Amino acid sequence: MFNCMRFCLFIFVPLLLCAVEENTTLPIHISGDTFFSQEILFDALDVKQKNPLLFWKEEQPSLDIKLLPTLPQTLKSFYDSEGFYDANFTIKENNSSIDIDIKAGKPIIVKELNITEDANVSSIISFKKGDRFRAKAFIQIKQNIIEALLDKGYCSYDFDTKAFIDLEKHTAALRYLLKKGGICTFGDANVEGLESIEKEIILSRVRAKKGERFDPKKVEQTYTDIYRLNSFDSVLVSVDRKFYNVVPVDIEVHEVENAYHFEGGVGYDTYIGPRIHASLIKKNFYGNAQQSGIRLSWSKREQLAIGKYYKPALFIWWDYGIDFGSEFGYSNLEFRGFKEKKGFGKFYLEHNEGRLNLRGGLALENIDITSHEDLNKNETPLQAVSAGNFLLLYPYLNIVYDARDDKLNPKYGYYLSSSVEYGLDYKSDATSYIKSLFEARVMHTFNDLTLASVVKIGVVDEKVNRLPESKRFFAGGSFANRAYGFNSIGVITSKTTDTIFGGYTWENLSFEANYPLIGKVYGALFNDNTMLNDTSYDFTGNIISSAGIGIRYLTPIGPFKVDVGVNVNKPSQYGISFQIGQSF
Repeated sequence: MFNCMRFCLFIFVPLLLCAVEENTTLPIHISGDTFFSQEILFDALDVKQKNPLLFWKEEQPSLDIKLLPTLPQTLKSFYDSEGFYDANFTIKENNSSIDIDIKAGKPIIVKELNITEDANVSSIISFKKGDRFRAKAFIQIKQNIIEALLDKGYCSYDFDTKAFIDLEKHTAALRYLLKKGGICTFGDANVEGLESIEKEIILSRVRAKKGERFDPKKVEQTYTDIYRLNSFDSVLVSVDRKFYNVVPVDIEVHEVENAYHFEGGVGYDTYIGPRIHASLIKKNFYGNAQQSGIRLSWSKREQLAIGKYYKPALFIWWDYGIDFGSEFGYSNLEFRGFKEKKGFGKFYLEHNEGRLNLRGGLALENIDITSHEDLNKNETPLQAVSAGNFLLLYPYLNIVYDARDDKLNPKYGYYLSSSVEYGLDYKSDATSYIKSLFEARVMHTFNDLTLASVVKIGVVDEKVNRLPESKRFFAGGSFANRAYGFNSIGVITSKTTDTIFGGYTWENLSFEANYPLIGKVYGALFNDNTMLNDTSYDFTGNIISSAGIGIRYLTPIGPFKVDVGVNVNKPSQYGISFQIGQSF
């Protein structure tokens, strides 16, 4: 009896709450004003509107009755900010609806515009004589001018703005008086709050270097790079002090109190399917912002265990911090046609400076290639290369230049990266090779439409002995061709067919357009083109082209993407991919 009652209560209480929630809003109707659209007025009043995606539902715009007492002041504030100081409102409310009649009146018009400045920022002032005066725009223009001055290094400006409003004549006289002053430079960096971390480690992350021209972007980058050390609960970078155009950089940090960070869960990957994963990170490992951690993952197609160690500013070279990192682990991954078991270790030195990232290191990989063992009785075993063991030793170099405006969901800019590894011929049966990969991304937004293009070019040049199949190029997936699964495309033989063999030359060109549909939901159209052949430096192979549509939902950690792509020459070949983060 008790269990049944509890079950019934769990059903009844949410229904009751829903009923109460529905009764807390009333339909709202606005009439009279024809200057602003209904949508603009609804947004200003925080009116709940119909979701366009739920087109089958009949739902009227409604307002929470708790907001009724604030309606007169909200309306007045909105119309004042838009230059209608004589606006009046008649609000009628009953048990079934809220009716608002608006008389906007005569707006304030800009009659005079006086600009005295020596910094060439007048183009930022968007007001023209005869324009309607808007207080919000007036304040925003002032902020934009200040930001422009700071971007140019002027932090000692003398700036005065005033708007003289004549309510009887409904006119406004705007005055802008600006003296830019001298160029400012950064001063000494001061650090407070350190306990177990040396000051030099923090200074290695300071991008606002002494003597350089003042730049707010460098202040922001300083904050970002210090916080990325992942050893602080809080970071504050202040440039509020100034001494004769010299601006000290004041940094205050608070080291982490809970140094252990654990993540775990069950997920689904479009390539390896359902998987279980867990990771444990020790922040500020034995002080000096060092990190250690382990990551584990299991699925039917892949088993993975990786240990990591990271030490920032192992040494300082010409005022630039050089970091040290290492990775070691084991993976068991199933490709199409063969399996790879790999034990590996990597050691690298790294430097980050603004948009530039440089990493160079040495890697050792012990790779076992075997054929599939899960074939049916009547099938002929498929094997991309002869089964065997490969011991690879190679130095490598990665270079990245990231000029995007945002790493999670970029709208403007470009991204360049290149990597190369050189297999050493250190013994008679060792494999010697050069593997290089170049990638370029460019994106630009026109109003709300974001257009992006990504090109990837890779070449494997085999020098001595045969390279294990897993070190060659495979294509497919969210970052290549979305009509196929991750790494499921081998050497391409026609517009619709490919093999299980990895390629020696790879080209991939993608185009994508993103446009907002409603709120945080975006729609996308894309086209992916892949060339993959079995000859080094040969870019004349067959191309598999795909096209598709996608949905993006913006989250704090980047857009959640769902893409559906099809081979344009074989629509029966399609792929569905899920991803967090942009492909560009």
